[in-house]
Amino acid sequence: MARSSGFLDTLLTSPTTERYRVGISLLFLLGVWLTVGSFSQGMPNSMLLMAAAVIGGYMAINIGANDVANNVGPAVGSGALSLGAAVVIAAIFEAGGAIIAGGDVVSTIKGGIIDPSSLEDGRAFVWLMTAALLAGALWLNLATWMGAPVSTTHSIVGGVLGAGIAAGGWSIADWAVMGKIAASWVISPVLGGALAALFLYAIKKTVLYRKDVIPAARTFVPWLVAIMAWAFGTYLMIKGVKKIVKVDFLEATLIGLVAAVLVFFVMRTLVGRLSSTMENSPAGVNALFTWPLIFAAALLSFAHGANDVANAIGPLAAINDALSAGTVITSASIPLWVMMVGALGLAVGLMLFGPRLIKTVGSEITELDKTRAFCIALSAALTVILASQLGLPVSSTHIAIGGVFGVGFLREYLKSNYATQLHKIMEHHAPEEQERLKPFLDDFRNASVEEMENLLKQAKKKKQVPLSKSERKRLKKIYREEMVKRSHLVRIAAAWIITVPASAIMAAILFFTLRGLLI
Repeated sequence: MARSSGFLDTLLTSPTTERYRVGISLLFLLGVWLTVGSFSQGMPNSMLLMAAAVIGGYMAINIGANDVANNVGPAVGSGALSLGAAVVIAAIFEAGGAIIAGGDVVSTIKGGIIDPSSLEDGRAFVWLMTAALLAGALWLNLATWMGAPVSTTHSIVGGVLGAGIAAGGWSIADWAVMGKIAASWVISPVLGGALAALFLYAIKKTVLYRKDVIPAARTFVPWLVAIMAWAFGTYLMIKGVKKIVKVDFLEATLIGLVAAVLVFFVMRTLVGRLSSTMENSPAGVNALFTWPLIFAAALLSFAHGANDVANAIGPLAAINDALSAGTVITSASIPLWVMMVGALGLAVGLMLFGPRLIKTVGSEITELDKTRAFCIALSAALTVILASQLGLPVSSTHIAIGGVFGVGFLREYLKSNYATQLHKIMEHHAPEEQERLKPFLDDFRNASVEEMENLLKQAKKKKQVPLSKSERKRLKKIYREEMVKRSHLVRIAAAWIITVPASAIMAAILFFTLRGLLI
């Protein structure tokens, strides 16, 4: 099993397989073209419907390649799941969420950002949605190539906005809604990062920083996992299965509470059983979060498939209905073939192109272990619940990435705080002891956050030499770069900011191109 998983991991990340990935995705899109062509033959505008279906499939591939990494990246980076296992689990649950809970009817104008009644020509509406879909897909493809996880919802919002303005002028847009979407660029990552850092700090104080972690783990870990169970139970009822079962927030909360009680007793029994053989260290506690992380990755993928598949199939369903009715469509029914294009496209995109972004989220921004990944997954569910009740616009992508940066910056703060304590302890030592500094620096550089407290105590007892001011600054800089990669922060933030305008500009250009070709 380990060998086959390792082989799958290598296959998914090998540069030599890039042409095969492109070839398989083209075969999928060809299959979409031929399938839609087989049942639309003889229908008016069948060629346009076939082209729209291919673009919808292309969008679904890019959603799978870019957005799904946020759900499984932390689990992979922490070692709870191998890359191959994560891809398989996410593909199954993404497709399952799309097919089972994707809904029968979808709003054609994502977020209500434009007023479709301003369009009198049904053909202009079809061109608008086609241009928006293609622009969103192209931007996602570019972002994936750059290694930047961006919001697929914002990509399609930008596409609809740009094509809408091109079709109906500036007055067609609802700028108040766009203001809320812009606000989510800040709200989503800040909420996600703050909650993830808060939970990680709580775990460190209650469990990891204790001298005897096993009794602390027996007491607190079942409660922590029960909180996650409540969050995911509530999250799934609110977001994951809302198209199947209609429940209000109180009912969703009670269902989550039932799940939490069951999980609490299971985890208490499991931790009690494992504590006799568990290592009395943070590594031993980490192992307790493996299965919660696997379930979290699966449930996040299911909820994402149920919700974000609409970014690919919503415009496609609208085009399908508009071509049949010859008029503007504000809500569209979803035929089975449209849902299958979205569901299979998500799975294909994830399996072929998802590993690159999974690695970025899981290991390239900051180093993750299972405890940190658990806090990120928990913050993702809690932030969505909190934001939905407060009416705040949030992006699941921004929440997850904010959580990764949140735990990274907390680690950086804790480590730099220890470094500050070290400097204060060392300030009064004589300069002739400089030769004794190097071994200590070597140990300090390789220490984990949890090990630094012991090093500080040893430094105080052994009267180690002080660091110069320039050395202190250099040491802090090294730690900052170790904890959080600033280059990734800048690149991802820049991609978030330009997502809506970039996809909007592309959509406007594509709308004018389509109109010129088809009039």
